[in-house]
Amino acid sequence: MSFWLKLASSLTLIGILSPISILANESQQVQHAIVKVYAIHSSPDQYNPWSMHGARASTGSGCIIADQRILTNAHVVRDQTYVQVRKQGSPRRFQARVLDVSHDADLALLTVDDPSFFEGIGPLELGELPNTQDDVLVYGFPMGGDTMSTTKGVVSRIEHRVYAHSSSYLLAGQIDNAINAGNSGGPVIQDGEIVGVVMQSLTQADNIGYMVPVDVVRHFLDDIGDGTYDGFPSLGVVFQGMENKDLKKRFGLRPDQTGMLITRILPGSAAENVLQLNDVLLAVNGYEVADDGTIEFRAGERTSISWAVQQQQLGDSVTVKVLRNGLTEVKPLQLNRPFNEDRLIPMETYDELPQYYIYGGFVFCRLTKGLLQAWGGGWYNQAPKNFTSLLSNNFSNTDKEEVVIILKVLASQVNQGYHE
Repeated sequence: MSFWLKLASSLTLIGILSPISILANESQQVQHAIVKVYAIHSSPDQYNPWSMHGARASTGSGCIIADQRILTNAHVVRDQTYVQVRKQGSPRRFQARVLDVSHDADLALLTVDDPSFFEGIGPLELGELPNTQDDVLVYGFPMGGDTMSTTKGVVSRIEHRVYAHSSSYLLAGQIDNAINAGNSGGPVIQDGEIVGVVMQSLTQADNIGYMVPVDVVRHFLDDIGDGTYDGFPSLGVVFQGMENKDLKKRFGLRPDQTGMLITRILPGSAAENVLQLNDVLLAVNGYEVADDGTIEFRAGERTSISWAVQQQQLGDSVTVKVLRNGLTEVKPLQLNRPFNEDRLIPMETYDELPQYYIYGGFVFCRLTKGLLQAWGGGWYNQAPKNFTSLLSNNFSNTDKEEVVIILKVLASQVNQGYHE
């Protein structure tokens, strides 16, 4: 036997891994890091703010990441009173606790205080934002069985969407993997790394699901690095599109220029005393702004201008280019508050009790979207119109402005004649 044949024989004997073997090992490592989440929830009764609705149970999915943490959805553990987790292939449940939550991005981190839970498990790493048409795998514990399920699909779109859990408008990825109840919080995997977290599906269509993309996950993890969750920053302005050629001419834009007209500056925001009404926003941090309010965040892919700001952390600075009175100016802005503080009516709230004040038998409380939802499934049409109409222009006029309503009149002789 020649030397080369002997060498080839030796290579075969020591077991050089084939691509199939590498993929099998990669898949096995991912599967070991998948967990099922069991949660008991008790949410407040918004219409009777001193009461709770009572306990109910739900399940979701998650995965183990660095520092003995479990990544899942915020809605899986919202208003939780008790949480357990179970590893794939194990019958034992371990008590878990919530470390950090971003209800804005529908993300949460859990941990288990018993160190034996993490023994022998390699944490999953974060990957890079996938491209459209890339194949991805979704791991989790959906309805229909108790063991782990894996589904294969394709990334269809990456753009801004409204997150159902929080009504936040953030970057999201659309995938066509089969997603069902129980998949929430499960990782979306590409090449053995996390590229997203399953969060919601579109029930009116076939195989349209959405994931929290890895860039939003990374923003959340970076945010809590100092021990405090701050949220996603806001520029603090309201825009109007400039697709109308006469509007562009009115504000001095050349035919080849694009931008968005600033029609409102929110009090106390980063833009206050820096930008002005009727400024035309041309660019943010080097991203050119289109007339429809989008930016090109990757070659050939566009999303909302918000992404240029939401990539930053609270306290960071951005540079904006504006056209003011026919002259181009460049302005630095320090991002000083999260976008949910721009709202007059708070959107969905979790993990906290509603505030109320009783005076003379009248119950006063702040108007929130959660309270409006107490009118039931058709709340937008059933709740008083003077309440729901505020959501269409949901911005504060001053830093401390709130909408306070008389929620109910308590049964008492002193309130006789006032119950209607």
